[in-house]
Amino acid sequence: MTLSKGIWLKIAGTCGILTPIIAFTLISFAITYSPSFSWTENALSDLGIQKEPTATLFNFGLITSGITATLFASGLYLSQNKILAKTGALIFILATIMLTAIGVFPENVKPTHYYVSVAFFTLFPIAMLTLSAAFLFAKKTKMSIFTFLTAVSAATVWVFHWTVGFGSNVAIPEALSAIAASVWAIVLGFKMPKAASQSN
Repeated sequence: MTLSKGIWLKIAGTCGILTPIIAFTLISFAITYSPSFSWTENALSDLGIQKEPTATLFNFGLITSGITATLFASGLYLSQNKILAKTGALIFILATIMLTAIGVFPENVKPTHYYVSVAFFTLFPIAMLTLSAAFLFAKKTKMSIFTFLTAVSAATVWVFHWTVGFGSNVAIPEALSAIAASVWAIVLGFKMPKAASQSN
C-alpha cells in the first residue's frame, strides 16, 4: 500500500519543522558536555570527534536531522510541477544528503568530511537561489523574496567570515547559516500541508 501524495506532503512538512528542533537540541546537548568548546576557536564539527557523549550527540543529531531534512526535501520536490522548481528541490535533496554525511563521516575521516561539509554549505544557497527564481516565475512573490533572502543570508555569513572574520574558526558562520536554513524549512514545513490539501 502506497501513501497518497497528500499524506506524504503532510509527513514531509512535519519533517521540515522537526529537522531544526532535532539538530539544534542535540548540538546544544553536545556543546553542554564539551566545556572546552569555543564559538570563535572551534568548528561545530569538532564536537563530532570529542569524548562521549559529545561525539555521539553531535553525529547522531546531524544524521537524524539530515534524514528528516531529506524527507522534507522529497516532499518539496513532489509538491512542485515546473522543471526549475524540481531542479531546485533536487539540489536541496543533495544538500540534505550532505548534511547526513557530515555526521556519518566525522572530522577525523579525512578528506571526506571536508568535502561533504563544503558541499552542504555550498549546495544549500544554490538550491535556495534556484527555488527563489522558480517561485518568482510561478508568481509566488513573497515566497520568492523570502527564499532569496535565505540564500543571501546563508552566503553572506561566509563572505563576512572570510573577509572580516567571526574568529579563528567557523562555528559561528556554520550556526548562522544553519539558522537561516532552519527558518526557511519551518516556514515551508507549515505551508506544505496546504499543498497537500490542494493535491487531494
